[in-house]
Amino acid sequence: MRRLGKWVRQNRAGAWLLAALLSAVGALPARAQVQDYPRQRPDLDRLMQELFAEPQSDQVPYEDLYETLLQYLQTPLNLNTATREELTGLLLLSQPQITALLEHRERNGALLSLYELQSIDELDLRTIYRLAPFATVGEPSGNAVRGPLWQRIRQEDNNALFLRYERVLEERKGYTAPTLNSNGTASSRYLGSPDKLLVRFRTSHARDFSVGLAAEKDAGEQFAWSPSTRRYGFDYYSAHLGLFERGQLKAVIVGDYQLQFGQGLLLSSGLQVGKGAETITTLRRSNLGIRPYTSVLESSFFRGAAATVAPAPGWRLTGFASLKRVDATLRSALADSLEEETTDFASGLLLTGFHRTASELRNRRSLREGVVGGNVSFAPAGSQLSLGLTAVGTTFGQPLQRRPEPYNRYEFGGRQNLAVSAHYSYGWRNLSLFGETARSSSGGLGTVNGLLASLGSDVDAAVLYRHYARNFHTLYGNAFGENTRNINESGLYLGLKLRPVARWELSAYYDQFRFPWLRYQVSAPSRGYDWLVRVAFSPTKTSQLYAQVRTRQKAYDADDVRPMPEPVPTLRRSLLLFYDTNPTPILSLRTRLQGTHHRQHLGPRRTGYLLAQDVAVQPLRTLRLSARYALFDTDDYDTRQYAYEQDVLYAFSVPALAGRGTRVYALAEYKMGRHVTVWVRYASTTYRGQQTVGSGLEEIQGPQRSEVKAQLRLTL
Repeated sequence: MRRLGKWVRQNRAGAWLLAALLSAVGALPARAQVQDYPRQRPDLDRLMQELFAEPQSDQVPYEDLYETLLQYLQTPLNLNTATREELTGLLLLSQPQITALLEHRERNGALLSLYELQSIDELDLRTIYRLAPFATVGEPSGNAVRGPLWQRIRQEDNNALFLRYERVLEERKGYTAPTLNSNGTASSRYLGSPDKLLVRFRTSHARDFSVGLAAEKDAGEQFAWSPSTRRYGFDYYSAHLGLFERGQLKAVIVGDYQLQFGQGLLLSSGLQVGKGAETITTLRRSNLGIRPYTSVLESSFFRGAAATVAPAPGWRLTGFASLKRVDATLRSALADSLEEETTDFASGLLLTGFHRTASELRNRRSLREGVVGGNVSFAPAGSQLSLGLTAVGTTFGQPLQRRPEPYNRYEFGGRQNLAVSAHYSYGWRNLSLFGETARSSSGGLGTVNGLLASLGSDVDAAVLYRHYARNFHTLYGNAFGENTRNINESGLYLGLKLRPVARWELSAYYDQFRFPWLRYQVSAPSRGYDWLVRVAFSPTKTSQLYAQVRTRQKAYDADDVRPMPEPVPTLRRSLLLFYDTNPTPILSLRTRLQGTHHRQHLGPRRTGYLLAQDVAVQPLRTLRLSARYALFDTDDYDTRQYAYEQDVLYAFSVPALAGRGTRVYALAEYKMGRHVTVWVRYASTTYRGQQTVGSGLEEIQGPQRSEVKAQLRLTL
């Protein structure tokens, strides 16, 4: 590949002449040979570690993020038809690289092969290797010539049925016989079995169709048939049918879908990295519009129908409607003391998706949620200008009324919320401006604006400012920020990426933020900062070494007893050393050493460490084995350690490790012929000096927690 790329760059005129001749004479056999790029197996775990700086919670929906990458893997982006927004959505290309690719396509026509990417000066070999598994160079059109829709669906190569099973081997308290409480009532227990089951079917073709069906039962949930309680076997179902590029009808999806407009201030979905080790390309969100929802996470999606039409060149109109029931805690309050009337209200929305106990079942789909809205976008062809307006209206069956705590004073309350926003993006030379500003029914404003600049061939910089008022309410947004929700926050982000010499790269960011109103466990307005520096070195094409330092300071109420709650600065500093190498084509080694120290104001400094060694070997073409052995030692839960683990396809694992002990896992992937692939995984954590593991209904008597997982993929 390198030799071909060198030849193409040195003989560019000859290369294009050859490509033109191939196209002109319709030399199909020769063209097929040129395009026959052997797609390599992507190292998704390594890519995730390059994008995300440091996992700090097991509550982040990494599986949803991971699945977005897998969707690109299953349905590669066609570089001959991809728009700027679609290329940006991959998070692997900078704006100058995207501009160079689009200009190359405009000057020379459709790409003949992925090898041709090497003739674009802005694309280095590392970027091409990262991009190749998720991209292709097919024909610009051709759905009609592939036959009727039913035939295209039936003959699609990437259709597959997944069956997954997993279970914790040790007995947990939730599955034991209930005991009697002091008031004589039986204690809460899980109602279902400890088995977790998943069935999923998905087939799709880029710019043509998407069909998906998923059913899931979590551990502890019942497999029950009870129409009166809206339970039909599995606890959760999801399905969709999507059609794309039908003349002026650009997209229509019936079933479960997600939406991404502007910078995600009102509607956000898919792969959102936020502050990560990739300090530039992940900052700007893409205007991707309607997308199928294929995850098994039971929140953050819409259920109904959505469609996008293009009434004129450059214009896109999108409308959507959704009606579903969501989990919520319903309560009753005395509305009129004289007439003794009561009114129901929801004290909060529940996002875990667990329905294992009697109380969780009472909250299951107890609140009706209706959403309607639309978007109009204008992006003239050949221009880097994009403008748009978005409106989202939400109505709940019962009003939301949160607990009367001071930090909830400006939170959303009531039954209805209408939010409107305007978004823009504009590119000029090596600069890219983007932003979105929104207003909710409460009068609160939210705005996020950024600038990406390529200051040279080896220097990229970014600036982003955001302000989300304390009474700004966006129920489905996930724009850039420090908080998990876009409310009560202002901040300024500065990012930098340098490539001073070949094989070396330096990434850094600094983020200053403040919260003008109270937050949960923070009893006064507060501020903080977060900075990161990562130095990466690639000694060979198949190895990488990097070191990373991250420091974050935020305020939390002091742990010690005080007359009044008082926020004090809390510092968390982490160090990561990572080395990844492939000494032979069949052997991969990965070493990780990370440490954290945590200190609240003038209190004692607490520390935590983790050392992990990964080995992956592929002795046969049909068999791949992976394993890890890790040691961890932390003073408490505040210094817990997170590390990505390899898992079965479409699954993701980031366990929280606190205390002292060892963590091991082994994963086997075996292809049983052309249509069947099997994964088997075993993982175990053993703690030293502990008599129990976990808490509440997840408590295990003993020092060990282990789980097994098996998955079958059947290509139809």
